[in-house]
Amino acid sequence: MSEAVPRRASLEVLRAEAADELAVLIQERLLSGEDPWDFMEDLPSVDELVVYLLRADNIAANDGVRPNATRNYRVMRQIALEYPELTPAVWRLLGVETRHRKWDTTVADVQ
Repeated sequence: MSEAVPRRASLEVLRAEAADELAVLIQERLLSGEDPWDFMEDLPSVDELVVYLLRADNIAANDGVRPNATRNYRVMRQIALEYPELTPAVWRLLGVETRHRKWDTTVADVQ
């Protein structure tokens, strides 16, 4: 069984959509009075947003069932294979590189 979901659009279009979404997130936080120095590093990159969008498409295609760790790894790897330019973002989100962002679900909540 293939984990692949039919492509929605070109990578350029997906990146444009993600950039628009990121701009909205930034605008909302600025309008709420947050200091950009406090939150800009915590936001995902455009490519990370694209990866999350593609992962969400895969979840929707699987009747909304969230993937377990093994399936998530396969889905993320498939995204990297289908969109090679997103490979660094996929590996970042899988935790190969250092994780530090608050929104990263793989970061342990240390207190």
